[in-house]
Amino acid sequence: MNTLAQKKLLVGVTGGIAAYKSPELVRRLRERGADVRVVMTAAAREFITPLTLQAVSGWPVRADLFDPAAEAAMGHIELARWADAIVVAPATADFIARLAHGRADDLLSTVCLTTRSRLLVAPAMNQQMWAAAATQANVEILSRRGVRMLGPDAGPQACGEVGPGRLLEPDVLAAAIAGQFRAPRFAGVRVVVTAGPTREPIDPVRYITNRSSGKMGYAVAEAFAEAGAEVTLVSGPAGLPAPSGVALVRVETAEEMAAAVCAHMDGAQVFVGAAAVADYRAAEVASQKIKKTAEAMSLALIKTPDILASVARRTPRPFVVGFAAETEQLIENARKKLESKHLDMIAANDVSLTGLGFESERNALQVIWKTGEASLPAARKGELARDLVELIGERYFEKNRAENS
Repeated sequence: MNTLAQKKLLVGVTGGIAAYKSPELVRRLRERGADVRVVMTAAAREFITPLTLQAVSGWPVRADLFDPAAEAAMGHIELARWADAIVVAPATADFIARLAHGRADDLLSTVCLTTRSRLLVAPAMNQQMWAAAATQANVEILSRRGVRMLGPDAGPQACGEVGPGRLLEPDVLAAAIAGQFRAPRFAGVRVVVTAGPTREPIDPVRYITNRSSGKMGYAVAEAFAEAGAEVTLVSGPAGLPAPSGVALVRVETAEEMAAAVCAHMDGAQVFVGAAAVADYRAAEVASQKIKKTAEAMSLALIKTPDILASVARRTPRPFVVGFAAETEQLIENARKKLESKHLDMIAANDVSLTGLGFESERNALQVIWKTGEASLPAARKGELARDLVELIGERYFEKNRAENS
């Protein structure tokens, strides 16, 4: 089903170099059946012409708050009421700041302040601007108000730097916008997701950890929130902002993660263990930095709590989904984990493949359950997470129907 058919979308374009992607986004949205109109800021017109966006949208582009012809009928309010959703793409750091603080000094900010419709913001800026404390505080303000952040992506930037802050590619962004109009399949369902690595201290300055970035788990949490679930994300030290609409609990060690999961599982119907939890921790943690003296040293390790297995033993039992990051015998090892930990599903990925899995923006999953399996081919983690949540929904509601029949 095309979720954008006959939907009315207002695309706001602000003044960043990523504005060159906006015509392609408009085209992709129209391909999906949406009626698209465009509002540009004055700065956006320095990067791309209104004529281009008029040609791809099929409608005149609005740009001026003080347009006598339009404002005679309070055109900014009419636009705000017309749209089923407003999508600001690209959204610069400046526009995000103005939106967070309720400014209404141009047409786009005024429409955003006036609307009762969905407000979707696709950030695009230099990676240092995105990481700045002020920007992250503004994003947090908007997220608490229900504004959905779509992205940003990470990678090479126009300035020559590399990092998070890129506008999502138009096809990915169009898919994410379409996802906002899916029926809230998980409405009323409480979900707990874990993500990221854990850090197990050795002494005050050293720890045992792994290469997990947390991006897959964060994407899964956001996909559940988009599907209407009430989501708690328990995250190790990933350094990522809280996904929109998700309650974030930050932890450091495996024991802290286990305690946080236990504290939030009461009443939860679904658990997804996407975190790469350390299997072992130091038996003794030195109180002072260990000095480099001997030619060799031994470190005694003991097992950490098995969070997945403990959740699977709970009564009442939630629907439990695990992750398996493997470097060999992917299917065989994943099936062993599915059975030994008594999981409902497991999502396995081969982290030995270049450009997929740990520290990457892309992943591919082999999803296995007791009576079947499905392959989710390589894709950006946000898109992959939506497909995974769809699969989880099929199995979860099928199991519920069987138990209640």
